[in-house]
This record gives sequence, structure tokens and C-alpha cells, in this order.
Amino acid sequence: MKKKSKRPAHRKAAGPKRKPVMRHGRKTARKPRKRAARASAERMPPSALKRQYLDAFKREFPTTLKVMKAYPPGKDDFKPHERSSSAVRLAHTFTIENGGVIQAIHGEFKMPPSFPPPPATVAEAAASYEQGAKALIEAVEKMPESRLLETVVFFTGPGQTARIPVIDVLWFMLSDSIHHRGQLAVYIRMAGGKVPSIYGPSADEPWR
Repeated sequence: MKKKSKRPAHRKAAGPKRKPVMRHGRKTARKPRKRAARASAERMPPSALKRQYLDAFKREFPTTLKVMKAYPPGKDDFKPHERSSSAVRLAHTFTIENGGVIQAIHGEFKMPPSFPPPPATVAEAAASYEQGAKALIEAVEKMPESRLLETVVFFTGPGQTARIPVIDVLWFMLSDSIHHRGQLAVYIRMAGGKVPSIYGPSADEPWR
């Protein structure tokens, strides 16, 4: 006599028992992915990284110079708030950042950094920036491409430093200069000057 199966009918219909899905515990969880920008940079060859940066800098450089030259003369000490930098000190930031990039390229960037004093006028700061920007372009063009992925000690947060790739320093300085260019554009308006177009038209330089 054939023995009856003790397995319930609904279990038979369900088919073979599936293995439980394994969950990742804290110790076995996957590590977070690197930032997309860093991962993208690591996939790009140094020659492409170099060209990408130079194209961006050469595009932003004349715009920054135009904004600096638009600042009205005789208002070099203007500041919108007591905690704000004066116009001439703010304009001097662009020269400082160009110099920092050149130092990073040559392995001469020191922490804490030392900055030269600002000039007397924004016009002098604009002339210094133009000269420094041309020197920066020359330094990047002559730099061995492998240098971009070498590291230097640089700021990573309030009171924090770490070794980061030279290419990250270059982009940090360029991004920061674009940020300060926006500040200077506000100073121009408040000091009674005319704000030029930057990425698009302005009230003083409309496109139509």
C-alpha cells in the first residue's frame, strides 16, 4: 500500500522551497560608491582631464576679467557690510587663487598658505589677475599630465586638511573664483557701476 505524503497540498502546488534572501548586515553591507565626479575623473585619461580644465579656465578667464574691469574707480574700499571684504581685497582673491594653482602644480603649496597683500585699487588687481591667469595657463600646458593625479595637502573643511589630487585643487580654485565673481558683480551694482553680462544678459548689458 502506497504511503500518503505528509506534505500539505498547498505546499506541493507551490513547488520547491526557495532559499531565503540573504540580507546584508552591517559588517557585510556594500561600501558606498565614490562620488560620481571623482569616479568619472578616474576613468578619464590625464590628457582629457587636462584639456577639460584648460577649456573651462580659458572660457571663464575673460569673463572674470570683464567683471573686474567693470568695477567703478574710486570705490576700492567699498564693502556692503562690516564683516564683508573690501572690493579691492575681494578682487585680489582671483590673483591669490591663480597663484595657489601654480604653487600646487610645482609642489610649492604650503599649509597654512601665505598670501601677498592686496594692491591699492581694483584696477591694479585686475591687471595682476590677467597676468597671473596667463601664467596659470602656461603652467598647466607645460605640466606633465601625470602630475594631475599626484596629491598635495589642501583644505577639506573647517580646520581640516588632507592630501587630494592636484586636479581637484585646480577645479576647487576655479569654482571658488566663479563664486567670488558673483560677489563682485553685486559689489559693482551697490557701488554704482554697471554689471556686465556673465552667463546671460544683465540689466546693464541686455542681449536684445
